[in-house]
Amino acid sequence: MDAKVLIESFAEFARSKNVDRPTMIRILEDVFRAMIRKKYETDENFDVTINADKGDLEILRIREIVDDNSEDIWDFDKISLTDARKIEPDFEVGEEVYEKIELEEFGRRAVMMARQTLIQRIKDLEKDLLFNQYEELVGEIISAEVYQILGREVLLMDGEGNELILPKGEQIPKDRFRKGDTVRAIVHKVEMVNGNPRIILSRTSPIFLERLFENEVPEVYDGLITIKKIVREPGERAKVAVESYDDRIDPVGACVGMKGSRIHAVVRELQNENIDVINYTDNLDLYVSRALSPAKVTSITVDQDKKRISVFLKPDQVSMAIGKGGFNIRLASRLVGFEIDVFRELNDIEDEEDVVLDEFVDEIDGWIIDELKKTGLDTAKSVLSLSKEDLLRRTELEEETIDEIFRILKQEFEQ
Repeated sequence: MDAKVLIESFAEFARSKNVDRPTMIRILEDVFRAMIRKKYETDENFDVTINADKGDLEILRIREIVDDNSEDIWDFDKISLTDARKIEPDFEVGEEVYEKIELEEFGRRAVMMARQTLIQRIKDLEKDLLFNQYEELVGEIISAEVYQILGREVLLMDGEGNELILPKGEQIPKDRFRKGDTVRAIVHKVEMVNGNPRIILSRTSPIFLERLFENEVPEVYDGLITIKKIVREPGERAKVAVESYDDRIDPVGACVGMKGSRIHAVVRELQNENIDVINYTDNLDLYVSRALSPAKVTSITVDQDKKRISVFLKPDQVSMAIGKGGFNIRLASRLVGFEIDVFRELNDIEDEEDVVLDEFVDEIDGWIIDELKKTGLDTAKSVLSLSKEDLLRRTELEEETIDEIFRILKQEFEQ
């Protein structure tokens, strides 16, 4: 393979990969200089000129002529007068010899290796460009097409044919994909694995929900409304705290839209995830009350040292504060940054008939009582009013533990 064919084939391949001309020339020169170093041990006294459009290559070896008896005769940039005159008979000591080196002189094997190296350099460059391209897109929404569904992840293809990964853990539990579907997600992270860029997408990240709001609510996109915090149980429920810096704008109303028009688009994208939009405030008591919506809070006690909040509600409001599967109370706790304990307010008659759980501390471990209190169960009757299945769903207690709790509490009323 001569230089013209090598350079032209490489240039065509580089252009097909959208590699700019300066980068292409730099790669060519780097590879040819590597060949020179391998054959001559150094490339310091070589001049390499490349014309990628015409496929021209000129390699010149530059050496100074010294006397045959000179001590410098063995230096890489020196040539003896006798050897110089074999190239051109009228050379004299002190002049420079510009000797043209043909590509064929490096040997066929070296030229084939150079071709493979050039192609590999372009592929490596392509990987670096892809990595940098998507690293700048981290946190942004993109659309891609499903082309393969695996057990632990879904593989997608972007518009340029690059492979993207949506792991099972980054999918909304209700997501069901088919080959050819268009999927929206955010670029979650980009990492290099064995020299190959691995682009991870996410549909469960709070940032995905934030970007959806930016797309649907112009005031959020323009910065008139700020999203202070988002917490999610993907596919089930989310709470979004918003704040407006313009008194004329109702942040909650703007995010929800006329008859829910804006938020409906977001809800559909998130597989009918229930989204509560809350007006942010620095008033912690008011913020907690809003976070526990739709439940109506009677009173609140804050323990700043332990980062715990005790919330008292009427009995008919407790289940709303806890929410289905305990999602409402968990998300409210994460939103305000405090552990929230829910307590029922009892009237005098109920006080006489019921027994607070703290009375059972000798028979039930304290951590179990605390776990029950977290879900608003602070009396014996409030626990017994639920089924075993409800307690399993609301708490992290084992079935055997719940059976023992029921036995102890029932025994109290039998006595």
